[in-house]
Amino acid sequence: MQNNLFQQAKQAVSSLTNMQGTASTQEKQAAHNAIQSAYADCSPEEKQQLQQLEQQLKTKNQSS
Repeated sequence: MQNNLFQQAKQAVSSLTNMQGTASTQEKQAAHNAIQSAYADCSPEEKQQLQQLEQQLKTKNQSS
């Protein structure tokens, strides 16, 4: 079974990291919320990937 929340989190972070220029606060918050929601129902492997996504989001926030 594929975790839809996990996929949404990956897509949200991917959109932000591929974005040219700065992302809005609302877009950053949406990506953060997607990651947090995905934690509720994830496998250990997905949890590790979510932690990496959080790091990517943090790096993007610091550079913009």
